[in-house]
Amino acid sequence: MAYSLTGTASFSADIHDPFGTERDAPPKPGMRWDSPTAMPQVPAPPSARLPDADRPLTLPELTELALENNPRTRQAWFAARAAAANVGIERADLLPQIAAGYTATRTLPVSATSGAQSPWLDRWGPTMSLSFVLFDFGARADQVESAEYRLLATNLAQNRVLQEVVLQVEQSYYQLLGLDALVRVNEQSLKNNQTALEAAQRRRESGLATVADVYRAETQVAQAQLNLTRSRGDLQKARGQLANAVGMPINGAMNVQMLSGPPKIREVESSLNELLEQAKKTRPDLIAAEAQAHAARASASATAKAGLPSIDVTGAAGYNLFGGNQPGVYNYAVALNLRIPLFTGFRDTYSVRQAEAQAAQAEAARDALYQQTQLDVWLAYYDLQTAASGTSSTEAQVRSAEQTAQATLARYQGGFGSILDLITAQQDESNARVQRIQSYLDWYTALARLTFAMGQSGTIAMKDVRQ
Repeated sequence: MAYSLTGTASFSADIHDPFGTERDAPPKPGMRWDSPTAMPQVPAPPSARLPDADRPLTLPELTELALENNPRTRQAWFAARAAAANVGIERADLLPQIAAGYTATRTLPVSATSGAQSPWLDRWGPTMSLSFVLFDFGARADQVESAEYRLLATNLAQNRVLQEVVLQVEQSYYQLLGLDALVRVNEQSLKNNQTALEAAQRRRESGLATVADVYRAETQVAQAQLNLTRSRGDLQKARGQLANAVGMPINGAMNVQMLSGPPKIREVESSLNELLEQAKKTRPDLIAAEAQAHAARASASATAKAGLPSIDVTGAAGYNLFGGNQPGVYNYAVALNLRIPLFTGFRDTYSVRQAEAQAAQAEAARDALYQQTQLDVWLAYYDLQTAASGTSSTEAQVRSAEQTAQATLARYQGGFGSILDLITAQQDESNARVQRIQSYLDWYTALARLTFAMGQSGTIAMKDVRQ
């Protein structure tokens, strides 16, 4: 510490980090930081117990479990509760504000003229104050209206989150069904290729085929085995994705009901125009965007009224006790205040501009979501129509490919045809079955996306398709 002639002091020591906080950061770039204390432990999220593991779970049961266990549902619910509490906060400003207190003071009075000191004065006692805004041109009412619209928007957003969780479960479930069917197709393809290999080996033993035919058949068996291994791995990953969507432990045992037969394909009864019009009334996030726009407009109105005069009344009452033999006294005060803002450094002007711009932004966000809603319904509708019409062609393709593969195998086993013809026929059969699975998966996912795009919790009116 160095002192100058004028008596001021300057510190030459480096005090840019007086609390030593830099010790809690990495010492230099590129070095890993290690905590000097124990790190907080992350608890497992709460989850309900699965039903009997031996009983396969249906899609409705999985959806119900997801709505109970998925953390996003709790997150949205607590957000709605917080918005509801905010409405209470805004409504509290409409009521009088009352405060009570107790003060105790001890002062040494000094005469301002002579400087003579008086004896110590002790004073204590309870106090109570009241303040209430009588008139503010409706600024507080606008704030309450804004909070109520934001609560409405939050509640609708919570409904949309529930629909998003349902869609996630449906997509994961249908993906699991498709991969399970793909595993069975690959198992059948492996058997077919093994049959072709055995036929090639027998023909080579009888001198009707070359070793190249056997090698080609072995290559197809190895490829079929690889496809089966990959599909089984994808199936396990799909199980993990479904467990995550349901909100259950990803390594838990969850038995899911698979398809026992081909799905029943149906078409939408309503026209596209009817669906587009219905989506405006049933999609929660679109209605929530409209509520957000109303809330922003109400906030802009409240901000504009903040620069207007306001009238409030204040009151206070107390009882003072004094040291010594002096008796206690009551004191009362009532004041009627008129507040007239004259100049705030243009703060009110820019606050109004900001609020109006935010209101216009909310309306633009609503319009953008409206267009996106129309596009979502449009795309999902035609995807569903395409998938519904494509399933019949894939069924015919599978039947034709199966018959071709059987006939080609019989010809090859009888000593006619080539191994290339047999391999091609078997590949066509396998591809046709995969395309049939994909067509079913496309139909299910398109139906789920259409329901989600319309914001409906139930099912859309459908009519059966005769194939």
